Amino acid sequence: MLQSSKPTCRLVRPGQTYNGKQGLSYFEGISAQAVGSTGICMHLLIMPPGGRAKAHKHETHETAIYMLSGEAHTWFGERLEEYVIVRAGEMFYIPAGVPHLPANLSDQPCSAVIARTDPNEQESVVLLPELEALVPL
Repeated sequence: MLQSSKPTCRLVRPGQTYNGKQGLSYFEGISAQAVGSTGICMHLLIMPPGGRAKAHKHETHETAIYMLSGEAHTWFGERLEEYVIVRAGEMFYIPAGVPHLPANLSDQPCSAVIARTDPNEQESVVLLPELEALVPL
């Protein structure tokens, strides 16, 4: 029997994790690899106390973050010169190509739902090691 190539709805229960180029561990969610999405990915991130991503940008896709619990300190801009604290219940938007570096400076984990406009999520991640020293933690 031939399988249909027509897309269908899929239920995902985050369980497996993967290590992103950014230096954090993500729960697998919606992506081209997991469900065959073609224009979006969505993952769950739980950042441990003291956790920090590497300075990076998503060269060709936008990011939307909804902070479920805790808070993340995020530096952003060409030289990470801007700064925001994203707290539980808040949303944060990162345009394509904007360097950023999130960190959890608290003694509690923080968790967030992260959605991106690239279904392959990690493919347009560009690490920016030259910016690392600009955020000494």
